[in-house]
Amino acid sequence: MRIILDDVPWDHPAGAALRREQERETIERYGGDIEAGPKPSAEDVTAFLLATDDSGDAVGCGCLRRLDEDTFEIKRMYVAPRWRGRRIGGLLLRALEERARELGASRMRLETGAEQPEAMRVYERAGYRRIERYGPYVACEESICFERGLAGEPARA
Repeated sequence: MRIILDDVPWDHPAGAALRREQERETIERYGGDIEAGPKPSAEDVTAFLLATDDSGDAVGCGCLRRLDEDTFEIKRMYVAPRWRGRRIGGLLLRALEERARELGASRMRLETGAEQPEAMRVYERAGYRRIERYGPYVACEESICFERGLAGEPARA
């Protein structure tokens, strides 16, 4: 099986469907929409990557939102449930980091939730370290924030 990554528009139908799945799953997991801060949109997303399989079926996605001159935030990182456990999350993460490097970033940040241990494992395996909550997540007790510098070694899978 081969996974293909493409930078697609924010409103790409398959990407929009994956984002709806991600939102539905998150709401079910937390019992409501607890996302702090502005939701990503076509106006503030710099890159939106869509992962598809050999047959063109969408299997995952993730996007970049610029925080400052040196930093991008990863948003809407998602792998469809039936595709989990195949390291697609790590593949998406490395591709997002490479895209951020191309755009001049030297640091990545992200926020995930306390009820998402599988996501935290992906980030930690890739070399992200926990940091204090930042920006809109400061007051959100469910938020767990991570950061990784982009200088030096590429992320681990």
